[in-house]
Amino acid sequence: MTIELRAVREDDLAFLTRLIGDPDSSGEYQWYGWQDPHRLRRLWDENGMLGEDGGMLVIASGEDRAGLVSWRRQLTSRVSYCWEMGLIVAPGFRGKGHGTRAQRLLARYLFDHSPVNRVQATTELGNVAEQRALEKAGFVREGVLRGGGFRAGEWRDGVMYGIVRADLDRTPAPPGA
Repeated sequence: MTIELRAVREDDLAFLTRLIGDPDSSGEYQWYGWQDPHRLRRLWDENGMLGEDGGMLVIASGEDRAGLVSWRRQLTSRVSYCWEMGLIVAPGFRGKGHGTRAQRLLARYLFDHSPVNRVQATTELGNVAEQRALEKAGFVREGVLRGGGFRAGEWRDGVMYGIVRADLDRTPAPPGA
């Protein structure tokens, strides 16, 4: 089934809160402990989750909510920045290629609507499924970030991926994207 990205609606807030804040929904690599349950409401009230320095969109599969994508501004020098992106795919939609397609769509969206030349993403070294999804979406593995992230009481190695405008234009879109 084809997926699309769409702006967050107010009736999505309960789904997003559960996806981010519930260990069974967020998954092994996205569970960072209990969080402020009102944080997403405040972001929604502030700017509808679409700000100058980042944002969040819903991954939709027809009428179903399949997950979320997010991005934030990451300085790369005194005069430039890139976007750092992430996603969480809802449990019932994992393993079906939705993450690959959503990451590709988000990269295209960010290149089309901002002057950046780079979008990057990191994932834990053990998250092989996410690494495959990023590579299928056209991202290039750039290196290992030793001890770069703290989760579940341990420092964990991460993997940095990046895509630049020229890469996106050379990489065929995955089916359904």
